Amino acid sequence: MEPSPEQSPHHAYPDHWEADVVLRDGGTARIRPITTDDAERLVSFYEQVSDESKYYRFFAPYPRLSDRDVHRFTHHDYVDRVGLAVTIGGEFIGTVRYDRINDQGRPASAPADEAEVAFLVQDAHQGRGVASALLEHIAAVARERGIRRFAAEVLPANNKMIKVFRDAGYTQRRSFEDGSVHLTLDLEPTEKSLAVQRGREQRAEARSVQRLLAPGSVAVIGTGRTPGGVGRTVLRNLLAAGFTGRTYAVNRAFDEGLATLDGVPAHRSLGEIDEQVDLAVIAVPAHRVPEAVADCGEHGVQGLVVLSAGYAERGSAGRELQRELVRQARSYGMRIIGPNAFGIINTAESVRLNASLAPESPARGRIGLFTQSGAIGIALLSGLHRRGAGLSSFISAGNRADVSGNDFLQYSFEDQDTDVALLYLESLGNPRKFTRLARRTAAVKPVVVVKGARHSGTNPPGHAVPVSRIPDATVSALMRQAGVIRVDTVTEMVDAGLLLAGQPLPAGPRVAILGNSESLGLLTYDACLAEGLRPRPPRDLTTAASPQDFRDALAEALADGTCDAVIVTAIPWVGENGEAETGDGEVLAAALRGAAAGGPAKPVAVVHVEIGGLAEALAAASSTAAPRTRPTTLAAQPSGPPAAPTPTEPATVEAAGTAGTAGAASTEEAAGTAGTEEAEGTEPPARPGRIPAYPAAERAVRALAEAVKYAQWRRQAATPGKVPEFLDETTDEPGAAALIETLLGAAPDPRGRPLTHDEARELLGRYGIPVRPTLPAPDPGAAVAAAARLGYPVALKTTAPHLRHRADLGGVRLDLTDEDALRRAYAEVTELLGKPSELLPVVQSMAPRGVDTVVRASIDAAAGAVLSFGLAGAPSELLGDTAHRLVPATDRDAAELIRSIKAAPVLFGWRGSAPVDTPALEELLLRLSRLVDDHPEVVSVALEPVVVAPQGLTVLGASVRLAPPPPRGDLGPRRLPNY
Repeated sequence: MEPSPEQSPHHAYPDHWEADVVLRDGGTARIRPITTDDAERLVSFYEQVSDESKYYRFFAPYPRLSDRDVHRFTHHDYVDRVGLAVTIGGEFIGTVRYDRINDQGRPASAPADEAEVAFLVQDAHQGRGVASALLEHIAAVARERGIRRFAAEVLPANNKMIKVFRDAGYTQRRSFEDGSVHLTLDLEPTEKSLAVQRGREQRAEARSVQRLLAPGSVAVIGTGRTPGGVGRTVLRNLLAAGFTGRTYAVNRAFDEGLATLDGVPAHRSLGEIDEQVDLAVIAVPAHRVPEAVADCGEHGVQGLVVLSAGYAERGSAGRELQRELVRQARSYGMRIIGPNAFGIINTAESVRLNASLAPESPARGRIGLFTQSGAIGIALLSGLHRRGAGLSSFISAGNRADVSGNDFLQYSFEDQDTDVALLYLESLGNPRKFTRLARRTAAVKPVVVVKGARHSGTNPPGHAVPVSRIPDATVSALMRQAGVIRVDTVTEMVDAGLLLAGQPLPAGPRVAILGNSESLGLLTYDACLAEGLRPRPPRDLTTAASPQDFRDALAEALADGTCDAVIVTAIPWVGENGEAETGDGEVLAAALRGAAAGGPAKPVAVVHVEIGGLAEALAAASSTAAPRTRPTTLAAQPSGPPAAPTPTEPATVEAAGTAGTAGAASTEEAAGTAGTEEAEGTEPPARPGRIPAYPAAERAVRALAEAVKYAQWRRQAATPGKVPEFLDETTDEPGAAALIETLLGAAPDPRGRPLTHDEARELLGRYGIPVRPTLPAPDPGAAVAAAARLGYPVALKTTAPHLRHRADLGGVRLDLTDEDALRRAYAEVTELLGKPSELLPVVQSMAPRGVDTVVRASIDAAAGAVLSFGLAGAPSELLGDTAHRLVPATDRDAAELIRSIKAAPVLFGWRGSAPVDTPALEELLLRLSRLVDDHPEVVSVALEPVVVAPQGLTVLGASVRLAPPPPRGDLGPRRLPNY
């Protein structure tokens, strides 16, 4: 909303303060600055507030606002006086205001850094988290305007308002003065305030999805009068699934005398329905959608599933229609799945919702599925159905204009009916948030992701999100760091999901292989080695093996303490008449289920060839374990950095195959914490459930390998890494900040600027990263003088961009021990490669010999700050052998980073060489991570080469680029994205 001409012209309307937020009950509202045009809205709002709430606000009876009050509360300069309103349907439901004050409590201007703050929320909307959301946003506004503290006077009886301040997580002081409680809040975000904010965000967004998936009533808008068509199909599927709530058919073209359609009430508009409608499925042409949305909003519908196409997938005009659709729906407090969606499914017995175009509602199961593509959604539903797998919930978000994969993770984290979350994503609207949510969810249940559009560098039509410039391999590494199981195809996603949903997590990589085919066993053995598992030699039961032989062998393997998982291979066995028997799959399935149920809880997978009915019989088995109702943790490995790369060691699993409520904290202060802090207890190991069957050994082994890696991540996540305290003692953050401010200048170029060698050395030195100095050598005499100053032996290097770090081209000469050697080298280089003015030669003292590595940090607009490591030269540049971690990095991240590249053995004494000083390398990584995390203006750093010797390391080259910091939406007040 733009201000009227009466608004102060010297302070422009701050439209970036506008935000859509999800409230505690899952509904949405809009927060925006109050303008002079809001006088009538303010008066109307105040008239709907109870006398008690007015008394709490003004400390006296205050039945109505005077004209002077209305003027004061609607005229702001957006600096010293700011008012924000929460609106639904364009009307105020809550307000907040701050006025800057001085030490005596009188109105003031900057540099005064304290403000008095006051709230007022309509009684009908109290308890929805309106005041908490307003506090987050007004605090962010105040910090932007240089205000560091809020002061508030609250009556002792106003417990609700006192609780809002107390639960916010800010550092605060409280006193009792003149009959009121005086509160002072320091507005600098704290770890606690951020945890509170994220906890509220999680509960609100999970609730918003839960309202969509578990409505009490559904109206299908656009239901056709004749069979066929999108709307009529959805209505038919709703009825076929046995939806437990009320269902309505709506079409403005219905005849006035039509009372029912397919056995449900038929209406021309929502206004004709006497009862509350919770969910509307819209299946009308795009040009009629705004009318339908307005009808829904005016009659209290809580959420929309928009199946209609013709939006952003059609180009720029359609994209604007899509944005307007979202704006319109959110203005009424509604969330949207779609447009261009395939629909939603909830198989819970208490709901039985199939508001989708899927002709058959899937069986009830423990897998939650989110997809951005309708076609992929159809394929996944079909594949899971063929494999006998059930779903707990399904969302096909289409253009994903509102509800996204992040919202689905919030819901899955809490959903007690979901053990595994599967997501097919074509874009990441907020990668930082996705990584944070995925890490928290993966700590209690597996998250399996397929990322489409990996190599195009653009987003699919309809997905208006930031485009990441980092390679897909980096995206994959960052997902793995967050515990996400990243697979390449939807087939692999189904394979992994079946194993994770039906079987306990493996305690390690040791695999027993048994079956009645030696060849199939050998293929499985080879596949295990290729995936990094540790298979035992296959046990051949021979083709004469009976189902009882399989049962006995499986029971023996499960009881063996030296194996962590079992893969059973089976081909049709030979019967008494000498013919292959292919139809006794149910007999073999019963034998395998019996062995699995009676043995220790270890994952079992079956690879079979042409055994009729086996896969179906295995899939039909019901889990013998009751669904868990709280998250659990795996047995933790000893804390501290991991050792040098070795085959994964087995470990004891105290609780495997976890699922359940994700352990949301009971208080806002404790909620929102990442990792496994929510999980306080363990439970007995899960009993095996459905045994997954695979038609190829490679597919079974790949799914098991993913489970092994995920289980290892869970064990490590149980003891999170830390940022060593020594960094606080040896870094000069204020000095670095002052230097950066000076280097950028008062009006920095938005494109940024590279630092000179000396500037980079000074900045890095503030964080304890010494860079070996270089001296320019524009002629032989200057080179000799530089060497005399640095001390022999020295290196002569060319620094021209096309020759930098290219010793293979002859631009680097090492171990020059005296003046004669230096002059000869200078002459050779200039004769071979060109004039000194072109080569830009420098002289540098020699560093101890070691392994050349490269360390980088960069800021990606979509993914955030990324720390990278690899060996210098061909391994990283030619073979792409580089590892990545998100910033800020912990000691565990740094240790894993250098051990996760394929060439890592070179650092640890490969082929008899001396191991290098990896602790020094880990410290360097941590220092660079800290620098980039503390100062977002440092948008890229490259340390190359970093020579790591058996004792210590030397940074020989460094390039740094500064730029105005990119926005960090993940650190501000919670808000829904605008695509």
